[in-house]
Amino acid sequence: MADRENGGNIMKQRGILVKLFVAFLSRCKGGQKRSDCLTTMLQLAAAVVAPGRTNSIIVGVAGPEAVLKVREARSKAPASRRCCNRRQPLCAAPHPGPEAVLKEREARSVSACLPERLQPAEAVVAPARCGFTLVELLVVIAIIGMLVGLLLPAVQQAREAARQMQCSNHLKQLGLATLNFEAMHRHYPSGGWWACWTGDPDAGMSNKQMGGWAYSLLPYLEQNALFQLGADGDPGTETATQKAGAAQRSAVVLPIWFCPSRRSAKLYENLGSQKNSNSISGGACKIDYAGNMGTNQVHDKSLNQSYATCIQNLWDTHSSSKGMMFTLSQVTQSMVRDGTSNTILLGEKYVDPEVYETATSSSDNKCAYSGADWGVLRIVATWRPPFQDRSQYMSQSDNMGSAHSGAVGVVLGDGSVQRISYSIDINTWANLGARNDGKAVALP
Repeated sequence: MADRENGGNIMKQRGILVKLFVAFLSRCKGGQKRSDCLTTMLQLAAAVVAPGRTNSIIVGVAGPEAVLKVREARSKAPASRRCCNRRQPLCAAPHPGPEAVLKEREARSVSACLPERLQPAEAVVAPARCGFTLVELLVVIAIIGMLVGLLLPAVQQAREAARQMQCSNHLKQLGLATLNFEAMHRHYPSGGWWACWTGDPDAGMSNKQMGGWAYSLLPYLEQNALFQLGADGDPGTETATQKAGAAQRSAVVLPIWFCPSRRSAKLYENLGSQKNSNSISGGACKIDYAGNMGTNQVHDKSLNQSYATCIQNLWDTHSSSKGMMFTLSQVTQSMVRDGTSNTILLGEKYVDPEVYETATSSSDNKCAYSGADWGVLRIVATWRPPFQDRSQYMSQSDNMGSAHSGAVGVVLGDGSVQRISYSIDINTWANLGARNDGKAVALP
């Protein structure tokens, strides 16, 4: 019963609207403009679909009596069919009857008769943009350029930090190898004889060994096979076997001898040959690290003679040098009176970037396994402070130095690795280079 009563009320309401619509048509015949009549008819048709807006239309067309009748019909509808708030969605309405369908079709037919200027405007869809404007492109390029400018220095610093860490690792390995050597032989590696000699596996590990400290450390760097090349059981005779083995050893590249910030591990041009080695063609393995020979130059060309003559004329050089490795050295821990933690054992050497690849500098033109020479030994004194590598500056140098910015890497006598600033006080630097000067020193 409730549904029937509800449906009847709705039909009465819409019937009233239809009667008003017919009455309005009769009024339009009185000479009003046809466009105004058509517009009002559309509003009445909309009122049929949206009853909430019917009152204002009916008041202007059919008078207040019709409005009262519409309100009365609405009040008889159940509350479940009415909306409480105009802003809320309409309540669920019953299925429209045949009269509502007819009224909707009539409204559509009337709209079709409207002039073009009264037709509802169609949505204008802008065409999709398929590209960038010049300004947008320039902005994107500028942003990318700024990002690259910000990131590139950071990437370069990260790469340099990694190379410096690798270099410090090389120094640490050399320090450990030196300590193992000292534990076995009770002295530090010898600085060798002179640059005209290279290592001989038959010459032992004392100051009778012609090769430098780098050659003596080979067995403690897991390179004993390289150390034994050229062994013939006779150190006093430069046999063909000995010379061929020495030349072969010089052409073997070990990455541990190279600082990654300075140059890559490969063969480099070298100068001449040595007494107990064949001529080296195609380059030799150089070295970027040098032993601390103290404050004095200990070089003697009297060692540029035959093995038999040199072995008979070896002399004690320890009193004239305060370093850790030098010509004919055989330094024991008891000789390091200032303490191994206060004395530089070895470190990075200075090299002019212009001679990285050449053999034009007397301080970097020999094989890594040569005897006492500027290529494997450097002075640590007040007049030889450390420097960063600089182009066309001191191409002939016996200073310590590095390709890294800010500091030079060194290994102390206790095997620890330290980075020392280039701006270190020169007196402190000299005290670190002397093993027995009796002066107190503290690392900066």
